[in-house]
Amino acid sequence: MPAAALKPKPLPTQFTAKRPVLEKRPLPPGRPREWYISHNRRLKAMRLAIALLDSGVYVPNQARNETIRDTAELIGVHPPSDTTCHMVRALLRYTR
Repeated sequence: MPAAALKPKPLPTQFTAKRPVLEKRPLPPGRPREWYISHNRRLKAMRLAIALLDSGVYVPNQARNETIRDTAELIGVHPPSDTTCHMVRALLRYTR
């Protein structure tokens, strides 16, 4: 039997799954608009940081704005702002 047939199939990630791995829940009502904006910005930065780590970008100085925006296009999210790019680099910095 070939070795490839014995290898277990990897678990799906957020980007390879046919449906989301985590079920989305509605955000809590009654918060100020700024809270929702910053919350969504943090989620986007986290998704981008994970995608960059998966692609081999491990240190913040490798993650220029162009690299982060190319990754955003690759995973199918809108291009991030400069503020979101800064947050992505901060997340990469604190993962070390």
